[in-house]
Amino acid sequence: MMTTYKLNSESKLWRFIPVLNASGHLQMAIDHWLFQQHQQGKHPSTLRFYLWESPTLSLGYHQKHWPEHWQQLIWQNQSLELVRRPTGGRAVLHQGDLTYAVITSQLPENPRIAYQTLCQFLIEAWRSLGLELHYGTTGRGYIHNPNCFATATAADLILSDGTKLIGSAQLRGNGVILQHGSIRLTPDAELFRQVFGVEMPAPILTSIASPKALIPTVIDALMMAAQECFGGEWVVEPLSDTELETIEREYSGNWNVN
Repeated sequence: MMTTYKLNSESKLWRFIPVLNASGHLQMAIDHWLFQQHQQGKHPSTLRFYLWESPTLSLGYHQKHWPEHWQQLIWQNQSLELVRRPTGGRAVLHQGDLTYAVITSQLPENPRIAYQTLCQFLIEAWRSLGLELHYGTTGRGYIHNPNCFATATAADLILSDGTKLIGSAQLRGNGVILQHGSIRLTPDAELFRQVFGVEMPAPILTSIASPKALIPTVIDALMMAAQECFGGEWVVEPLSDTELETIEREYSGNWNVN
């Protein structure tokens, strides 16, 4: 039986940043900026959700190999953006998904327990929506597959039929963890096939909400679960114009794929 760990909520302030739709380069820059700000004691623990303004492939920070045709992909007359994440793992196709990011500290040093601590709010939220999630079991051989959603490791969450719903990755440093992950909601099967050359095992989420209400419904459930699992005091505060200008100026160019 898995032990449920809870963050130390004494006097912990959490900032919730409402959903933001932006380019992949800016989204990665925001996550890394929040991570560094928290390391420097300039920013509280943070939870945010975001969307990608155009279909994007994000590569793991250390991912060195990927198909050449990814550089020329076109979908609905748009070129796919290709960015590098500050976290590890393999390529993720961001289209029809919702991404979450948690930046915090005071977590157990054991990586597995830290993942379970942060993933608990995801499990609780989806349980409230009627879906039970479980941890994946793939061994180390997964690193030879460039597609993140082709396999599910112990850092990922799957449905009862084995379909991967959430793929997550971490960056750790000086006691601070950035964990972000892609939640597959309404992905396009043809685009997935074009990118990875295989059929997409799509999760069935039609019972949760109508297409228009799906993202707000999921975010509300995730937010409520996060407050319960993480505790502390929560402040809802969008990124300010000054913050965004600083991030765009100093960080957004760091995530190009060379």
